[in-house]
Amino acid sequence: MRDKFLPFSPPLIGQAEIDEVIDTLRSDWITTGPKVKRFEQTFADFVGAPAALAVSSATDAMLVGLAALGVKPGDEVITTPMTFCSTVHVIEHLGARPVLVDIQPDTLNIDPDQIARAITPRTRGIMPVHLYGHPCEMDALYDLAARHDLFVLEDSAHALPAEYKGRMIGSLPNARVRNLTAFSFYATKNLTTAEGGMLTGDVETIDKARVWSLHGMSRDAFKRYTSEGSWFYEVIVPGFKCNMTDIQASLGLQQLKNLGAFQARRREIVQRYNAAFASLIELQTPVKRPEVKHAWHLYVLRLNLDRLSIDRARFIEELKTLNIGTSVHFIPVHLHPYYRDKYGFKPEDFPVAFREYQRIVSIPLYPRMSNQDVEDVIEAVQTVVAKYRRG
Repeated sequence: MRDKFLPFSPPLIGQAEIDEVIDTLRSDWITTGPKVKRFEQTFADFVGAPAALAVSSATDAMLVGLAALGVKPGDEVITTPMTFCSTVHVIEHLGARPVLVDIQPDTLNIDPDQIARAITPRTRGIMPVHLYGHPCEMDALYDLAARHDLFVLEDSAHALPAEYKGRMIGSLPNARVRNLTAFSFYATKNLTTAEGGMLTGDVETIDKARVWSLHGMSRDAFKRYTSEGSWFYEVIVPGFKCNMTDIQASLGLQQLKNLGAFQARRREIVQRYNAAFASLIELQTPVKRPEVKHAWHLYVLRLNLDRLSIDRARFIEELKTLNIGTSVHFIPVHLHPYYRDKYGFKPEDFPVAFREYQRIVSIPLYPRMSNQDVEDVIEAVQTVVAKYRRG
């Protein structure tokens, strides 16, 4: 057993990031300024999007995205129960109704067939979640959206840099559909700005979202403290406070340069995990469909509980005693008291999500891991499986 606890997912911050932040701290701008603008343009170029808006979180990216798309009280937006609660919170915040539908059993992504059955005259859009970094079945979702005049706002908190059929998530693939994409730069993500997010899409909608992101002030307000700006501004919508700072953008600019190396390391670790766990009938390794490039934000094992004498909670505790950190992604939305009580959800309302939730365990996967760290995780998982294998 290793003598030091292996945390689940710490960030990898190098000297280049530190130097960039120091440069910002010594400059005239520490809040939203020139480095945010640089980061937005660099990121948009990287994913192939017409425009990008840097904000304080992926939650806020989704919030201002929905606002820019005109979501209002009485509207319905379809999404998945297998996600972090913020995906659904932002729909609630705008007074709309989140409509949950079940997931596909292989990728755990939202099921297009279930979406088709849930569309009503009040439906305004679809919010797919590219869970764990595996893209959703986007062709089917775009077809549904085009047929029913719906928007698609992709929750891509896990999906940088992922691809679907050769297209990077975050670009604009389908002229028939209003399409925005929200990314997360939280501390555990593949690219981090400590806290932060990005919204990508067409220029017109991103311009609308930009106004929503800073108190609803007219665009001129963003320049009011520069030599080319003016003290005068107008509030044109009841906006939010979601802007990214130049300090955060400093991290993002350097992290983006290193993302290729970060991803290469993630893929190496995934290959070692797959090789070690594929032969264990007590475990199910992650699914990757052939048409996607997985971002591998998370490596999620599924326990075949009928072949083990312990449940998921005990499995996690056993790994903890071996100094291996884990997590669970996610507790389905319909199980949380707020949504359960407000909408009268029962666990079995989304049977696939409920069943799979009870057997998922996320194990460490991040570029800072040494080869020994990876071997320690493998050995710990194999030890627990062997100890509690039925028969």
